[in-house]
Amino acid sequence: MPEYEFVDVYVPRGVSRKDATRLLTDHAEYGHWELERLSLLRDGSRRVRLRRRIIRQLRATW
Repeated sequence: MPEYEFVDVYVPRGVSRKDATRLLTDHAEYGHWELERLSLLRDGSRRVRLRRRIIRQLRATW
C-alpha cells in the first residue's frame, strides 16, 4: 500500500481563482504534489490538502 506525505495550503479570501490555480500548479509541477482535497470556507477562503507519494528505497543485499 503506498504511503503519502501531506501538506496543507491556506489560500486567503482575496486571492483570485486564477492566482490560486497558478499556486497549486506550481506545487504540482515542481514539488510533485497532487490535489487530495479542496475545501471552500464560509468566508471565501480555501483550504487545500496536497499529497505526494513517499518512495522508499530498499537497501541492496550482497
